[in-house]
Amino acid sequence: MNRTHPRKPPASPWRSVLVASFVLFGLLLAPFSMRSAAASSSSHAEIRAALASEQASDVVRAIAALEALGGQTAQQVLTALQERQLKVDGTGAVFIVPGRDLDTATPAFPDLGGAAPSPPVRAVPLNNAIRRELQRALARVRLTSEDLASRRRAAQELAARPTPEIADLLRTRLAEEQDDEVLDALRLGIAKLDLEDADPQRRIAALECIAELCDVSMIDTLRAMSEPAPDGTYRESHEDVRAAAATARSVLERRLALFNVAANTIYGLSLASVLLLAALGLAITFGLMGVINMAHGEMLMLGAYATFTAQRLFATYAPEHADAYLLLAVPLAFVSTAAMGVLLERTVIRRLYGRPLETLLATWGLSLILIQATRMLFGAQNVSVANPSWLSGGWDLMPNVVVPYSRVAVLLFTAVVVTFVWLVLQRTSLGLRVRAVTQNRDMAASLGIATSRVDMWTFALGSGVAGLGGVALSQLGNVGPELGQQHIIDSFMVVVLGGVGNIAGTVLGALSFGMANKFLEPITGAVLGKILILGLLILFIQRRPQGLFALKGRAAEN
Repeated sequence: MNRTHPRKPPASPWRSVLVASFVLFGLLLAPFSMRSAAASSSSHAEIRAALASEQASDVVRAIAALEALGGQTAQQVLTALQERQLKVDGTGAVFIVPGRDLDTATPAFPDLGGAAPSPPVRAVPLNNAIRRELQRALARVRLTSEDLASRRRAAQELAARPTPEIADLLRTRLAEEQDDEVLDALRLGIAKLDLEDADPQRRIAALECIAELCDVSMIDTLRAMSEPAPDGTYRESHEDVRAAAATARSVLERRLALFNVAANTIYGLSLASVLLLAALGLAITFGLMGVINMAHGEMLMLGAYATFTAQRLFATYAPEHADAYLLLAVPLAFVSTAAMGVLLERTVIRRLYGRPLETLLATWGLSLILIQATRMLFGAQNVSVANPSWLSGGWDLMPNVVVPYSRVAVLLFTAVVVTFVWLVLQRTSLGLRVRAVTQNRDMAASLGIATSRVDMWTFALGSGVAGLGGVALSQLGNVGPELGQQHIIDSFMVVVLGGVGNIAGTVLGALSFGMANKFLEPITGAVLGKILILGLLILFIQRRPQGLFALKGRAAEN
């Protein structure tokens, strides 16, 4: 059976015409592309020669040329110059060298070619005048970058210190930009420049924009515009503009007050979490054994140094996993400080039960011994524990209020530790024995509970929790031999305020102490604030000696 195949339709004549048109158009553009590439190479050659010069004026001229040229290459070269990574070799070629090893060098202008740097190699000169020009040029180049983060950073830098020379650039970018954050920064920069405009209406519009965008850094400027000088004259001559400046200033001052409340709350919670970790172990040992352990602060210090040791171990033996050092630091700090607590309890403290004055003096001496031993082992200078990369930076809740990731992590870590301690004391046999001994030691002993062993393990638990507090402290500041001395008194105050031996009271006491300290400090100063808090605590203890939460049981009645 014969089958007839459909015949292909004849090719459209328009397709041939289109193909021929594209080919002809490409041939016409080729000379222009080659000319553009040649011009770009010529510009790069001139810029490279200026950067290779040892004259600061030539470097400034090269920066201006790079700014006018724009593009990714210009941004890379300007960034390398800012970070002192731009080098010139003996032949005048310019390279970007990220480190000290010349093997990592790459040509600053790839279109000009270039092999490895030829010695001698020197850095491109960088003085204050060059830095000022470089900062402005880099911000302008980044403002036209395709990378959104670069544009946001550049817009914020220009909005912070706008100059009349960039007014046209800001207005041009305002009409072309699509990102809201960049647009707000551009509007703010333009508004700051418009405050000097001769038209009063533009000044009023600028003031309304500043109030809308809530730039609290402009409060002093607005105060100078709305209030008379000491001689009675006004900086701003127009009455309507002065009224608008006063209105904008009141808006910003209200926002600033709100910012301060938010910041004080965040840092008060952070301080409360640190005090809670420091006081939690103290509440356990003080509540159970009645021991005034002045060496408890050194458990914090040992936990912080355990974190420092874990960081050094990872940096030496597993640098590719350096950010994971906290996985070792937490158990290392707990175990090492718990073991130190067992050692102190078995050798010294157990021989001084019932003699509070001797215990206080002995533990004070032990704290001095631990401090000196730490100085001999790690040195007298403070050491730094770097935050892991995932704890670096923070959340911008609002202008001028940044919540560091490290402080949020400390809050969460504190919640985990408090939950752990509560579960140990409420859901384990050790916790049952601890509560029994705390309420009535003699009755617990008569029921067969080994009170001396309970003392040992309780002291180990309290010391281990303090070691975990040291891990948290290492993420918030430097670590030094006197770290524990800075927190021991506050820890005792928290324990007494909350009620001796009561976890819920310790949590509430730490929260009250931390928040009161942060809200009083800006008003009264750090020293006077501490004095006022101590006075309030004394008055509270006079009215309620048992603290916020009293112990229950027969021991509380004695």
